[in-house]
Amino acid sequence: MEGYQVRQYDVPVKRYCQTLELRDNPELIAEYRRRHSREKAWPEIRRGIREVGILEMEIYILGTKLFMIVETPLDFDWDTAMARLATLPRQQEWEDYMSVFQQAAPGASSAEKWKPMERMFYLYED
Repeated sequence: MEGYQVRQYDVPVKRYCQTLELRDNPELIAEYRRRHSREKAWPEIRRGIREVGILEMEIYILGTKLFMIVETPLDFDWDTAMARLATLPRQQEWEDYMSVFQQAAPGASSAEKWKPMERMFYLYED
């Protein structure tokens, strides 16, 4: 197994980790993956994520479980950024476009779908 390279930033960053469940349907999961490919993901959505101050966003998958890592500057405020993201062009359209794959309420925003995870262990120096 190979690891994933992590980007270095000129400023200290913080990380948010979240999870979401997909519907248990291999065809839907394959289409969900396709829609998140570089070729198919909507450019407005990628720009909007950066516009609200997110430095990096990664989504990992295992079966139906998605795990998202979001890296931001230390002064980033999640609630403010998510409220702003929800108002950007095509954002709710994208959420609705993706909702068929997700175990989430129809019309839910990204902030309502993705559930924060609690860090219960880390190996940093004391």
